[in-house]
This record gives sequence, C-alpha cells and structure tokens, in this order.
Amino acid sequence: MPYIVAVTIPYTAITIIFIVLATAVGAFVRKRSRDKCLRDFERNMVTLEQTSGKTIWGRLRVENTGLEFVYPEKYKDQQGHEEASYILYKYEYPDIQAVIRVHDELSEQNKIAREKELKRTYHPGFWRRFKRRILNVFRTVRDSVVEIVNLLISQAKKATPAGKVLSSQDKYVSQMKQELMTSAGTSFEPLLERYIGHKVVLEMIKGDKILEYCGVLKEYTAEFIEIMDVSYAVKPDHPTRTADLVVPRKLGLIRHLAE
Repeated sequence: MPYIVAVTIPYTAITIIFIVLATAVGAFVRKRSRDKCLRDFERNMVTLEQTSGKTIWGRLRVENTGLEFVYPEKYKDQQGHEEASYILYKYEYPDIQAVIRVHDELSEQNKIAREKELKRTYHPGFWRRFKRRILNVFRTVRDSVVEIVNLLISQAKKATPAGKVLSSQDKYVSQMKQELMTSAGTSFEPLLERYIGHKVVLEMIKGDKILEYCGVLKEYTAEFIEIMDVSYAVKPDHPTRTADLVVPRKLGLIRHLAE
C-alpha cells in the first residue's frame, strides 16, 4: 500500500510568500496609478493654483506619489537659498484649486501637440470612440474583478485550512486589496462619459463663489476632471487667456452640455 506523505509549509515561509506577493502587487499598481488627467499635462509648462490663492509655475512632472513643478531657472527665496522646483505630495492634493496649462506659455512643439490633441478630442471620430468603449469595458471588468477578489477572500477565510492561512496573513491580504482598490481610480461614469469630446459647462467652486467655464471635456478620473479650450483668469483682475484645466472633482463638476 503506497504511503501518502503530507507536506507542510512552515509559517515563516507562508509569511515570506505573502510579503513578496504584497510587494509585487503594490509595485505593479503604483507604477501604473498616475492620474491620467494630470499625466496629460506632463512635460508642459503649467500653473498650479492652490485653494489658498498661492500659485506655482513650472514644467510638470507626474509621479504616483505627487507632482513636481520644475522652474525654468533657479531663483533665491527670501531666506537666500536657491530653489529649482516645487514638490506637491499626493496627500496635499486637497489643496489644489486647478492645474492650468495656458496656451501661449507652451513651447512651439507643445503648442502643436496640444492643437492636435484638441482636434482629436473635439467630436472624436469612430475609431477613437470605439477605442474608448473598449477601454471602458476593461475598466468595468476591472472594477468587478476587485469586488470578486474581495468576496472570494472573505469566503476563503471561512474555509479550512485556507481560511486559517488567510486570517493569519490579514495584514498582507489587506495590503493587496488596498492596492487593487487604489488602482480602480478611473471608474466608469455614465453621466460624464456621454459628454466626452463635447463642449460642456464646468461649475467651479472658488472661495465663496461658483464660477462657470465653457470648454471641451477631455477626460475624467476618480479625483479630477480635464477640460480643454477654456477662457480662464487665475485672479479676478487678470485678463482671461485660453487654457486647459485639470480641476479636482470636489471643486468642479460638469453641469451643462454647451452645444
């Protein structure tokens, strides 16, 4: 009669496996989790307008942990030391009023690229709309997968012996779930989706006022809305200029179709 040999995996080995999995999932997700609206302005000269009224001007660099605005040249601050850039960390995003890309501040190369993107965005052709529909299918599936993973993990915890293993590694299981949830930051929004590529009216809360701006809706994510070809002035006494905006959704919403 053949012998059945039971192989047991030491608790330490299981912990190491979960640490490796959590780290790998986290690294993969973080690499791909840069906000798409902000990413569209990368390597362009932009103005960061904060809710306090402070403004920063520089070439934008976007990372998953925050933004960097690289100054055209170094300058000395009031304390006398030189500064070459300004870093805004992700936890400071609630301070953003808008990220503004003013058309006449762009390089000639970036102006040409921006004009091409505006033409592609405004009343997009069949293939661009078709590509977006396919992407939205994947986004919807991804959101569903995240929910299914949460459900399966919850059910597995009730089983034996798998449940004991998962329960003992709760910290790392939760970390992987959190990374997956974070990656689902561009969830499909039917109310906004139908107006992509159309002129719309954006309502923006600015201090104690609600201002309206008309432009072409380019993109949205869970945190931001991107709108192109807007007449915008940072300060009430400044002249309006043609610009593209990225606005936090907590301060801006699409209120009307404008065509």
